[in-house]
Amino acid sequence: MSNFTTADGLTLAYDDQGAGVPLLCLAGLTRNMDDFEPVLETFGDRARIIRLDSRGRGASDFAEDVMTYSVVQEAADALALVDHLGLEKVAILGTSRGGLLAMTLAFQHKHRLAGVLLNDIGPDIDAGGLRFIMTYLGEPPPFDTLQDAIQGLPDRMAPAFRNVSPEGWERFARRCWSVAPDGRLGLRYDPRLRDAVEAQAEGLEPPDLWPLFGLLEGVPLGLIRGANSDLLTRETAGKMQALRPDMDYTEVPDRGHVPFLDEPESIAAITRFLEPSR
Repeated sequence: MSNFTTADGLTLAYDDQGAGVPLLCLAGLTRNMDDFEPVLETFGDRARIIRLDSRGRGASDFAEDVMTYSVVQEAADALALVDHLGLEKVAILGTSRGGLLAMTLAFQHKHRLAGVLLNDIGPDIDAGGLRFIMTYLGEPPPFDTLQDAIQGLPDRMAPAFRNVSPEGWERFARRCWSVAPDGRLGLRYDPRLRDAVEAQAEGLEPPDLWPLFGLLEGVPLGLIRGANSDLLTRETAGKMQALRPDMDYTEVPDRGHVPFLDEPESIAAITRFLEPSR
């Protein structure tokens, strides 16, 4: 793991492994670079996998000013990492909020995007999915120990997630939460993210993100959707397809928000994204 310093003085953690097409992996709201372990394991021999912990997540510094936990600032941080690495262009694999960062970068820095693969995110975010996120955002883990999580996650995540092995749930839990030596779980992000989300949404209508999606015109584009997603509806995915008939679309069965990226369908989608001629 390496790090770099942002313009406002935060130290952000990233991992840079592999060789080939630079693929910048950007995680969801409360998540971290470990979500992309399956991508590194599968594609590290054919792509340069760059994984970032956004500010306030994983091994990166927490911000003093919670209002810097914003899509605009986090997109600027991602671009700062690209500059730090001396890269002219990168392809982006963006999960949930990470996909919003990719669309935001298209506004002023489209020329830096070699392609964008969105993981279960689009310009319309379903209100029901947002309400579910707010039930846990900033709250302590819903399980006391790792073993409790392994046993309880199948029920908590059902019916959106099916056919996940106990080993799969353990990997998921370790990526979500820190595990103390006694097995007790803790958050891997700044709980004040909730304050930022609430403050930034207060009194405002949800922004229209379709113009940002439109700015991806001409950029190679793919979309992975969990078939049971409560955040990205099938209707929104269909509208995205209508606007971008060239978009590579993949639906992953037995997954909600978000696919783990270790599913055969996800691996095939990433393969096509990295090697479009195949």
